[in-house]
Amino acid sequence: MQRLIWVVLALFCIATSAFAQPVEPAVLIADRMYIRSNGTLVAEGNVEAHQGNLHISARRVTYSQDANRLKISGPILLTDSGSGATIHAKEASLDPQLVEGIMLGARLVLDRQLQLAAVELNRTEGRYTQLYKVAATSCRICGDDSPPIWQIRAKEVIHDADERQLYFQDAQFLVFDLPVVAIPQLRMPDPTLDRATGFLIPSGRSSSILGTGIKIPYFIALGDHRDLTLTPYLSPDTTTLEYEYRQAFVDGDLNANGAFSSDNLNSGSLRYYVFANGDTGLPLGYQLDYDIEATSDTSYLIDYGYSGKDRLDSAIGITRIEHDLAVEGEFVHFQTLRDTEQNATQPTLLAELSYEKRIPDAFLGGELRLNADAHAHYRFSNENVDGRDVSRMNASAHWMRSDALDNGVLYDIHGLLDLGASAVAQDDTVDESAFNASPALYSNFRLPLTKSTENATFLLEPQVQLAWSASVNEIANEESTRVEFDEGNLLDFSRFPAPDRVEEGVRIAIGGSWTRLANNGRMSSLSAGRVIRDVSDPDLTKSSGMQGVTSDWLVAGQISTPSGFELISRALFDDDADFSKSESRLRWNSKWGDVTATHIWLAEDPDEERAENISEVNLTTNVNLSRHWTGQLDWQFDIAAERIVRAGLGLTYENECIDVKLAASRRFTESATVDPSTDYDFRIGLRGFGAGRSGSDIIRTCGS
Repeated sequence: MQRLIWVVLALFCIATSAFAQPVEPAVLIADRMYIRSNGTLVAEGNVEAHQGNLHISARRVTYSQDANRLKISGPILLTDSGSGATIHAKEASLDPQLVEGIMLGARLVLDRQLQLAAVELNRTEGRYTQLYKVAATSCRICGDDSPPIWQIRAKEVIHDADERQLYFQDAQFLVFDLPVVAIPQLRMPDPTLDRATGFLIPSGRSSSILGTGIKIPYFIALGDHRDLTLTPYLSPDTTTLEYEYRQAFVDGDLNANGAFSSDNLNSGSLRYYVFANGDTGLPLGYQLDYDIEATSDTSYLIDYGYSGKDRLDSAIGITRIEHDLAVEGEFVHFQTLRDTEQNATQPTLLAELSYEKRIPDAFLGGELRLNADAHAHYRFSNENVDGRDVSRMNASAHWMRSDALDNGVLYDIHGLLDLGASAVAQDDTVDESAFNASPALYSNFRLPLTKSTENATFLLEPQVQLAWSASVNEIANEESTRVEFDEGNLLDFSRFPAPDRVEEGVRIAIGGSWTRLANNGRMSSLSAGRVIRDVSDPDLTKSSGMQGVTSDWLVAGQISTPSGFELISRALFDDDADFSKSESRLRWNSKWGDVTATHIWLAEDPDEERAENISEVNLTTNVNLSRHWTGQLDWQFDIAAERIVRAGLGLTYENECIDVKLAASRRFTESATVDPSTDYDFRIGLRGFGAGRSGSDIIRTCGS
């Protein structure tokens, strides 16, 4: 029989009590409907009813006008598009608005994740769902009588749809039907709730330094834009409270995390660390950024595995970046954690301010950039030389013009004048005040050549720089003690990182790059170059590759393929093929996982406080062993010292209802304040409570 569509549930609402609130008209759809002599309406065969966000399907629906009730025979499916809840039941007795009543043999499913099977289910006010004799789990039930991995059985469960909370009474947690723990009362967020105050998933940690302990995080929602997580960490050798605070503003945010510890490693004194950062907008287009890093002692971060940093920096800065204007200012405090360094003799306090104005079409068709910057740093030591304090000011004018010749050569011409002055305190080996002036002229030439074939496009670009500069410089070298030479600055006027030093004399930089772009997505590139000068510069170190009249050869290459393979490498070596520096990274990213291997080589260089060669290799992997298992590896080896620096293994299991993470790591490094340590971490998480959805690729299939 053709299905009939009757707008009849609106009439049911008229039959309700006189004090009932107005409701949205409902629609009842069925294969067959009739009215008995006593006024009872009967709908049979593929029955569907719609009432606002509610939709119900059943085999048979009977409406009694006298009782003002709907008697429904199953199988019944009630869905609420507003809350994401779904109810399956065998029988039900509901009011015409489908918001109050009893359902038998019911199963409540929340957000297609958490299911609660009950003998009886009561709906009240459309907000509360009360279940009796309940079994709750997010594990897939296959119907072969095998128990779920975990479940919570309770005498009663109440689901508050408005607050999106679940309240368990007389609950018991079971693993494979084996009782593990009894919980008289339990409150958990339903899967649709992003943030709710309460306990998060605990984790276990075993350390050769701190013993075996447990972390129990507690999340506190302080409003829509703020929250705080407190995590007690308890073990036989430490009592620690970790914290994380987050706040979002209209034009910025704040994140802070840290910990306080009382342990047996530091004579019972309080140990702590704090890492905080944030930003906010200021008037006139300025941006405020701040970053705080501090710790109580040199080994605290390593002992607890919070960070591997050996130098901390706290900074506050303002920036304003516009089309023709850039203003930056920063104040920084440094803290060294290295045994070979002392904070008193390090530049602990640093302040910098820079201003740059861009004037397009200044004269001769070029662009003029005016720059002024100031720098100062302070050491707490009062010793001569070791306590040297320096302040510096520089001002420069930089004119540039770019154009192309008829034969396709691209060129740019630059004229630069830099003036500076500095003051030095607590160092009688240099002048207390000094002045520098650095005029310079240089020009860069490039000739891009392209060729296309059926399978690929090629780009060849020879490059040449001609440069001259002079300098009257008596400023102490405090900021430019480390120089990097790579393909990114081959055509830079000066490779020194700060204006207290510039490269001097006549010099020529020659180089070029070659790139192949295949139609299938494969890319290959190679670049090389070197610098030749009339005189050597004593401020350029050996490992910079720039020492002497002729620099080392710079060679860099890259290969990437559509399959996820990538190789990046660069090196500096002289005419005898003796390397001063090299680094390489090999990565493969595919459906099987991610593998990254890196190697670094640095030659010994007393000018950079490196007494011996450094050669290290690092390997990190994240491999998909199967649909549910993932393995991790982290391994670092010091080739020069022939020893392992760090090694770690991890194993993760995930499915629709549980995730398990196991990790073991060993740190082999040691110093006067840090001992080698071995750590084991263990965590079990239950899915289905709070935000977060399992991917379809990790949901178990029945029979597997």
